[in-house]
Amino acid sequence: MMKVNIEEKKQKLYAIYDQYEKDVVEFKKASACVIGCADCCIDVGKIDITTLEGIIIRDKIVKFEEPLRSEIKERLEKNRVEIEQKKLVRCAFLKEDKSCLIYHIRPFSCRQLYSVKKCNGAAPTIHRQAIELARQTVREIQRLDSNGYSGHISYILYLLDNRNFRRSYLRGNFEPEKIALFGRSHKIMINRFSSP
Repeated sequence: MMKVNIEEKKQKLYAIYDQYEKDVVEFKKASACVIGCADCCIDVGKIDITTLEGIIIRDKIVKFEEPLRSEIKERLEKNRVEIEQKKLVRCAFLKEDKSCLIYHIRPFSCRQLYSVKKCNGAAPTIHRQAIELARQTVREIQRLDSNGYSGHISYILYLLDNRNFRRSYLRGNFEPEKIALFGRSHKIMINRFSSP
């Protein structure tokens, strides 16, 4: 198969993000969210990403200096263990001041979240129309990343740390049988079968 033009796919992904923001701008005006709130980063516990989003985040992680890079890897490993124990997990990229270490490249699962009232440990309160727009956007992102997968950020980044998996993905290969056991046990979805 032909090598994927990852830069072109990234630009299309950013355009999808921008379109979603334009579509929900009126809804988000009612948002109660403020910098440092972080309820969604601590209490929601399910940050799903696509492989394409994972490539972007992984590229950022490898540029972190030590000891930060190792700390993030440890937090991601802790996330994987806690999720397997059915626990809610704190985002590995949440800093002590409750700001986001990767805010400018955060995945769509983070971008779509807002609440019209303070969460205080509860689920966010989001307009129904914004939820539907988010579902449509997720499908659009999955179609863009049709040779990739979707799942918890810690699992997708774990897969991308495998050189053979990453190389195969970047070449445009589609080989779900190679991750079948891990994929089933960790609820990894195959994008081309998830998006109608």
